[in-house]
Amino acid sequence: MSAHMIFEHAPIGATIGWSDGSPRPPERHRRKLDAWKTNNGQGRLIRKQGPRGVGFFDSHASFTLHEVDYGAGGVIAIRVHRTFALGSRLRFTIVECPAIGSIRIFDRAGDDAELVHLAPHRTAAEQWLSEHGYPNAVLNEVTADEVAADVVEGRAAA
Repeated sequence: MSAHMIFEHAPIGATIGWSDGSPRPPERHRRKLDAWKTNNGQGRLIRKQGPRGVGFFDSHASFTLHEVDYGAGGVIAIRVHRTFALGSRLRFTIVECPAIGSIRIFDRAGDDAELVHLAPHRTAAEQWLSEHGYPNAVLNEVTADEVAADVVEGRAAA
């Protein structure tokens, strides 16, 4: 799939894989492997940003994936996010869609909202919120209609 197809059809919370199509180098080639990992990986879709025009500046549409967290002892020190423009030459796949009934927790309402957690059910979402102070959080349930639309229109996860 193209980046544009992911932007249009992948639900927030889906796990998205990206690739440049090149074969993975052997483990012994550390530099080549590190470079390969830059263009081949996966992450959770946390945000879609539409095009914005402010004065002479025009920001193109893009989407952001949460790739990994680094930390220790339950404390996250660094979060790695990747933002891809719709014109990206990489190829994308929907690895996994969020389960029906799971709860998406957004940091705030509106178009600029970002997914901060995907809980398996409402009780788990409320528990997570009580432990992680997001005062303007918005809860959104993944519905069967979202998944059914993807299957009917031929966009089932690969």
